[in-house]
Amino acid sequence: MARLIKNLANNRSIIFGKGKFDDWCVYIVESNGHKKAPFDETYFSDLYQISQKYVNNKVYNDFVQIYNLTTQQIDESVLHLIDTTVKTYKEEDQILVEQWMAVLYTGMIAEENKNKAILKKRVKHLGMYQVLILGIPAKEAAKFSYGKSWRELDSIMREYGF
Repeated sequence: MARLIKNLANNRSIIFGKGKFDDWCVYIVESNGHKKAPFDETYFSDLYQISQKYVNNKVYNDFVQIYNLTTQQIDESVLHLIDTTVKTYKEEDQILVEQWMAVLYTGMIAEENKNKAILKKRVKHLGMYQVLILGIPAKEAAKFSYGKSWRELDSIMREYGF
């Protein structure tokens, strides 16, 4: 059963729904009801492009604020933080920043709730760090963890401080 997380300014919404393995699949639902699971590569790429317009790692730092507050539960104060954060961006960037920060937040909640996930929300942090801080292409960052053990990824994440 679908669970609404956030209605967006672009007349879309973010929900949890049934996926292949569990009920923690994140979907963007269009105003016509069509739903689609977003790809890491897409939001990494969009957020990278947006980040190039701002100084001092703004997009990354805004993500980290949300990351630090993410738990297994949906928290209205974090959704409010997303709304407040969006207003600090140029008008032309606000729609995508809201959408992708909400997707990332929802994805991290999902990771925190997955029984067999060892690294939990840190996986999203790794991707954002690679793209926004290290400048690794979005496509490469999105597939970086494939074939790597959780121990190897954990070691890399610890080197980066998370």
